[in-house]
Amino acid sequence: MDSSGGHPEAMVPPVEGVAGGGTAYGWGESGIQDSNLLRTSIDPLKVHSSELIHAWCMPSTANVGPQDMPRTLEPCEFIDSGESNVCDSYKEHLFCTNQHISFSLTLFSLKISLLAARNERENFQIAIRPKVSWAGSTVAGTVQMQCTDLCSTSGDRLIVGESLKVRRVVPILGVPDALVPLEVPVSQLNLLPGETTAVYVSIDVPEIQPPGQYDGEFIITATRADTQSTVQSPNKAERNHMYQELLNCLDFLEPIDGKPLDEVAERVKCASSSLRKVLEMPSFSDLYLDNGSGDMMEEDAISNFSIRVKMSLTVWDFVLPVTPSLPAVIGFVKVDLSNLVPLVSASIEQIWILWCEILPHISDTVIEDRFGVEHGSSQWYEALDEHFQWLLQYKISPYFCRWREGMRVLTYTCPWPADHPKSDEYLSNPRLAAYAVPDSPVVSCGDTAKNFLQREVELLRTKNHWRKAYFYLWDEPLNLEHYEAIRNMASEIQAYAPDARIMTTYYCAELHYCISCSTLLYYEAAVNCCSQNLIPWMPYFNLEGGPSDAPLASNNFESFLKVPEFLRPHNQIYCTSEWVIGNREDLAKDIIAEIQPENGEEWWTYVCMGPADPHPNWHLGMRGTQHRAVMWRVWKEGGTGFLYWGANCYEKASVPSAEIKFRRGLPPGDGVLYYPGQVFSSSAEPVASLRLERLLSGLQDIEYLKLYSSRFGREEGLQLLEKTGMYLGPERYTNEHMPIDVMRGEVFRTCRSDSNF
Repeated sequence: MDSSGGHPEAMVPPVEGVAGGGTAYGWGESGIQDSNLLRTSIDPLKVHSSELIHAWCMPSTANVGPQDMPRTLEPCEFIDSGESNVCDSYKEHLFCTNQHISFSLTLFSLKISLLAARNERENFQIAIRPKVSWAGSTVAGTVQMQCTDLCSTSGDRLIVGESLKVRRVVPILGVPDALVPLEVPVSQLNLLPGETTAVYVSIDVPEIQPPGQYDGEFIITATRADTQSTVQSPNKAERNHMYQELLNCLDFLEPIDGKPLDEVAERVKCASSSLRKVLEMPSFSDLYLDNGSGDMMEEDAISNFSIRVKMSLTVWDFVLPVTPSLPAVIGFVKVDLSNLVPLVSASIEQIWILWCEILPHISDTVIEDRFGVEHGSSQWYEALDEHFQWLLQYKISPYFCRWREGMRVLTYTCPWPADHPKSDEYLSNPRLAAYAVPDSPVVSCGDTAKNFLQREVELLRTKNHWRKAYFYLWDEPLNLEHYEAIRNMASEIQAYAPDARIMTTYYCAELHYCISCSTLLYYEAAVNCCSQNLIPWMPYFNLEGGPSDAPLASNNFESFLKVPEFLRPHNQIYCTSEWVIGNREDLAKDIIAEIQPENGEEWWTYVCMGPADPHPNWHLGMRGTQHRAVMWRVWKEGGTGFLYWGANCYEKASVPSAEIKFRRGLPPGDGVLYYPGQVFSSSAEPVASLRLERLLSGLQDIEYLKLYSSRFGREEGLQLLEKTGMYLGPERYTNEHMPIDVMRGEVFRTCRSDSNF
């Protein structure tokens, strides 16, 4: 029998962030408790599961990969204290924590305590690693995971499959990222020798959920490979059928008082028929076939030999707003880098223009290519609708993107025109914080662009949701021609709607073109390129802040600061790259000083390719707190919105199940926040990345900070970030999860309603 120690550990690929601590290393793996297990055949139904597997809990920000070794967790207690000194309370673990992990006093039992507001999602992870192999095959063994509802003492529930979901963490390029759904309440996992498997548990608390403490558990059992699940999970259709039959049974039996005996007998007969239909459903098939005489000893034995993870969730009376306080607009785009290959001999300006054309933001064309749907067909509308509805759960405001000539972009949140019933359904959705309005038809309709624009704008202006509208017309304008085009388009739109909001992204940087990999790179990415055979930009063609052929000031950053004045009054949302600020937060203050909020102007930020490690971003392999800190940075710097260039910008493919390939020349994971479900299973539902979940967590953190600031002032909110050590700046933020717990616990302690606890 092989032990896990006998298998070589997998090597980690050179992915940015991994070497900097993106995954965990160095914990010693304790030996099995009985060395005789190595020399004998193992029946997992006769050995306690703790003898066969390690199981431990980790916070949602941990990157738990196959190479991770078991953690030894020190016993500790949760105490809700009235202390006001955050630093001292943090050191003493005195605050109510968001994800407080500890061993319980019961042998073979773990306990995790969570804190969540209503309308919030909270997550944690369970890691499992085999100590020995008991399956006698290429897998070390099989474990069964069963989860229960979370119940309060008052009888309220958070139901498995509705509020509680379980997903397996699947590595991408050797780094944990894809979250593949598992069946609930019972699922089986095959463990590989010498590898750790992580399970990601999410709990969605409904907006109307009563506050209180909810308890449940996970039961983890090592089992035989051929053991079938002892609990069948009925699908939704079967549950609805079962529910209807039981209602029918009650309808037959409840009104029988004073009824004649023959009518009572008829009603009992009908009720009996309904109950029999329930018993004949697939969920009871194994019991029905043997007349319910199955041996329950085996199930009891499995339970007695299981490892139990106790879950305790405190739901408090704060309700996260349905409409996110900070609009996070995420794009979807077609990209094909092969067009860059012949451009070695092209001019620098030609390379830049083509690069901008093929590096846009959710791409409708990526969806068309991979899912084989024709633009404008019913299947196309259905595919876009499925992506839109799925993404709303992450509190982001999706927009679809298609690139046009030069660096113009056609962006739209709703593929249907404003006079279509689906338009109001989309744009009035309270979960949508902002929406992009197209300036020309998304699908050819035989109308001119001008007539289409006028009709769209005049109709949308009459709607209550118009305040959420914006026009994204051009990406990172480069010269006077581009800026003049933005002015002209904005003037046309604002002739129909003077209150229309125009958003423009802009930036200043030095760019390089790599001959070897045919890739255009910003300076920070260029220094890590596969080749140092780079063509630098000529000084006059740097990406300046403002038109490169008519500088607004003597240096790039001064020109950058003058863009709002240069675009005014045609532009309302000034969206700048975090790369420009670097680690100098004082520059953010300089940018904000140029914005006129009294005239409806806003400052948004974005990340794209960079900034690189150690700054917050969503690259694959960065630390979990680094992913989550993207939104902390936005809030601390004072931005009122955020844009991300792409969520589905993997390499082109012609079938849904095609392997996911990140694009050359970009940091791994850049522009990809979710994966097609067909890559991992037969399900068509998209598969979220860990990074997308951490985006959501960061947005939820903003709501906590906003609540705290509404009570005590923004300066106190900023002080809370610093006192807890959670976030001090783009290069100074926590690598551990505990400061996040402390911040959220302090908000809970100071802002909760005592009457509910």
